Amino acid sequence: MRRIALAAAALALLGALPALGGGEADGAAKRPKLGKVRLKSFGSCAAMVRYGRTHVGRGPGAAPPLPGPPPRPFGRGVPMPPVAPTPLSAPGAQEDSSSGTNVQEVGVDEPDIVKTAGSRIFAVAGGRLRAVDAGGPRLLGSLELEGWGHELFLRGERLLVISHDEPVRTPETARPADVAFYDQGVTMLTEVDVSDPAAMRVLRTERIRGIHVDSRLTGRTARVVIWTRPLATYEPALRPAVRGWLPRRALRKRGRGRPTFRRAAPCRRVMRPASFSGTDVLTVLTIDLDKGLPAVDSDAIMSGGQVVYAAERSLYVATQKWTPLPESPDAEPPRSFTSVHRFATGDPDSTTYRASGEVPGYLLNQFSLSEHEGVLRAASTEEPLWWGARQTPESQSFVTVLDERNGALMRVGQVGGLGRGERIFAVRFIGDAGYVVTFRQVDPLYVVDLERPADPRVRGELKIRGYSAYLHPLGEGLLLGVGQDATEGGAQLGTQLSLFDVSDPSRPARLHQAAVADSSSGAEFDHHAFLWWAPRNLAVLPLTVYGRDSFDGAAGFRVERSAGIAEVGRASHRGAAVLRSFVVEGRLFTLSDAGIEANSLDTLAEEVWLPFPG
Repeated sequence: MRRIALAAAALALLGALPALGGGEADGAAKRPKLGKVRLKSFGSCAAMVRYGRTHVGRGPGAAPPLPGPPPRPFGRGVPMPPVAPTPLSAPGAQEDSSSGTNVQEVGVDEPDIVKTAGSRIFAVAGGRLRAVDAGGPRLLGSLELEGWGHELFLRGERLLVISHDEPVRTPETARPADVAFYDQGVTMLTEVDVSDPAAMRVLRTERIRGIHVDSRLTGRTARVVIWTRPLATYEPALRPAVRGWLPRRALRKRGRGRPTFRRAAPCRRVMRPASFSGTDVLTVLTIDLDKGLPAVDSDAIMSGGQVVYAAERSLYVATQKWTPLPESPDAEPPRSFTSVHRFATGDPDSTTYRASGEVPGYLLNQFSLSEHEGVLRAASTEEPLWWGARQTPESQSFVTVLDERNGALMRVGQVGGLGRGERIFAVRFIGDAGYVVTFRQVDPLYVVDLERPADPRVRGELKIRGYSAYLHPLGEGLLLGVGQDATEGGAQLGTQLSLFDVSDPSRPARLHQAAVADSSSGAEFDHHAFLWWAPRNLAVLPLTVYGRDSFDGAAGFRVERSAGIAEVGRASHRGAAVLRSFVVEGRLFTLSDAGIEANSLDTLAEEVWLPFPG
């Protein structure tokens, strides 16, 4: 998801940590009452316009950006092991000769700045698409790209580039300066033929107004999720027209010439909650990469969009639910909830809305959601809300199990009371277990037994200093955490790697720990920046060290159950930040905006440096 930096926050630790072994982690924890959430179809453009005009003044289109632990953006996340004595699986750690993108679910690709095919590397650096032969490495060709924030999907000899751009200004769409900050810009989809890397060419472009939330690729089908604030919400002259409420898509062949326009989705395919939740529009575009642009199917919901998660046959989009504030400061402060919408994706040529539900509080990122054997598990944090002189109880976290029933995602089980006075910093679900890290001053790692969806239970808990912000399964009951070391008071000290033994869910233990003082890593908030190369037991992650011994690059760590965690070396790119590390045909590469480097898998020492021309 697009990265939005969030401010640091601290919560007072106000209560005991949850007791183990019960369906409620604390006897006093009350399960939030979650209403049934079902969506209704407008059925016609006229009905949609009437609804929008009636509700335009009632409140914001969607909740503000999600809160989260400092200092991390909302977006991506983390996985984990089962309560039953089954070995952990490690996505992307197969014993072949290339690593690929580090993804949450095997078989579901995620957009990233680098994709590989055989010995060819396609990467975005410095606003250009670069094609590189890994055998050198040798630059094969480059292509200038419009916009910023580019991410890639690769299918055969076709790339789909997803980026952000400024909206095209015309006299009709020009806006006064006092409303310009509402402009979300445009999501741009660019189809690129890469059959000849030396002469890559744009085939088609498609633009739609709004923010690209996230995307997924399963087989030949990409699904792109876009969140738009309708023009009609702040341009009254557009309220009587469909174009004021539904964004339009503009398709150009070869990226030039006059565009052809169509609505983001047919009016009859636009859904809305039974109770008002804003007038923003969430669009899901279904794109067959074998055919290319435009999308073969589109669906829309009057909702915002903040977190996207996908399993092989499902797509989930979640957003914090808008709740009106009480009229009196003496009233009970409102509770916060997150709405979750499920789309069926089993048909490669369509995406079909199926059901909606809600969970208490907010989600951290995509790893807060996981579908397993037909049910959805969600880890969320409900934080204190202040209203006047009154305050709700201290924060706590929940794991909620939802099942689709008659058009709604119904709660079938829930455990609460995790990390009272704290918030979730990392989550990973694997099989019948969930791993939840909360933090304020210490880092409790909770193991949640989800074998019986109607009766989830906390089976084990481990308290250590600092926290893990990303969790990666290594197999054989091992879990690697990447985060920050901290003092007993919770002050952050530097990047920390922790190796956890979770083979016994009732007694999780930290086997080894390694820390780099006064440092941070992008892998804490972007799992695509993390590489686990199982054949060498090697973890590679970006690392920035501050102060006198400053460093900006990547660091490699050998991680083993018996020998522990040991740094094996570092790689730097002439002062440029290393963005990605990956393996192609048995060779390690590191990527920055400045260039690409082949590195030793044993020591990360430079073997070949290929600078990118400006």
